Amino acid sequence: MEITANTVAQLLEKLKLLKEEIQQVIVGQDAILDEMLVALLAGGHCLLEGVPGLAKTLMVRTMSQALHLSFRRIQFTPDLMPSDIVGTEVLEEDHVTGKRFFKFNKGPLFANIVLADEINRTPPKTQAALLEAMQEFEVTYGGQTYPLDKPFFILATQNPIEQAGTYPLPEAQLDRFLLYVKIGYPSAAEEKAILSNTTGNKKVTIQPVLNGEEIKQLQGMVRDVTISDDLVEFVSGLVRGTRPDTTPVAYVKEWVRWGAGPRAGQALILTAKARALFKGRYAVLTEDIAAMAYPVLRHRILMNFKADAEGITSDKVTAELLKQTPMAKGIL
Repeated sequence: MEITANTVAQLLEKLKLLKEEIQQVIVGQDAILDEMLVALLAGGHCLLEGVPGLAKTLMVRTMSQALHLSFRRIQFTPDLMPSDIVGTEVLEEDHVTGKRFFKFNKGPLFANIVLADEINRTPPKTQAALLEAMQEFEVTYGGQTYPLDKPFFILATQNPIEQAGTYPLPEAQLDRFLLYVKIGYPSAAEEKAILSNTTGNKKVTIQPVLNGEEIKQLQGMVRDVTISDDLVEFVSGLVRGTRPDTTPVAYVKEWVRWGAGPRAGQALILTAKARALFKGRYAVLTEDIAAMAYPVLRHRILMNFKADAEGITSDKVTAELLKQTPMAKGIL
């Protein structure tokens, strides 16, 4: 279906309304909401990390309420099995013929929005069950492939301080997440508003704003946002600069064990396009790339032992690379 200029304007207006609906419940966290919505527009998945009590689960649930999409929450625990999320076959009987047959009962993964709550609390075997779904948007069980409904969006949460009984996500799984978003504490004013809004009788009703077809249209529009060859070169240089074997940056050689792969460049361009559209623009600017570099590269740069000991994070590496890029200096 051809999208007219009027349709584009209506969709962009609904995008603003979507954020406003979520902000009726979520106080502050403006940048976090932007990054989550960028991931949705770009058609990728999002990993949220923050200490307990920062409304990670509430944020995801509120977003799902503001969308005309199916939503399922999976609480990841040490005893969770792959069949608990993918589904399993059950033996049934045809009451007419009396014949028995196996029928696949779909698990909670078959929803448009899936909240994988505390994903690092389940063993690697169960974590791996998500890989095919996240990458191929389908599930294979018993030799049969079952496509997932689109849009398909996994939002996973994990707590950084509760390490007892957790299973860190392997690099291959982390790379499937388009963005790795870190949630910090609210400001004093925001915390006061949270305390006031959540300890009384006031109830907020969230109205659904966008449906699945409109989201797919927006995701298609993201692909049409233009990016100049200079900015593509900028992205390529930024990603290649994270690799200690080929980078000219001494800072990277000192602290990084493994750099980001080509998927990071694809993610950076796609999320920069999504951010531009979210801001009402149809062309990527340098500021879009610089803003998305942190959540895109955060989980794709593997620090060495020395960096871990000194507290040097991948965000510091990204900041150093941006500082040394002439194109980005004017916006930092």
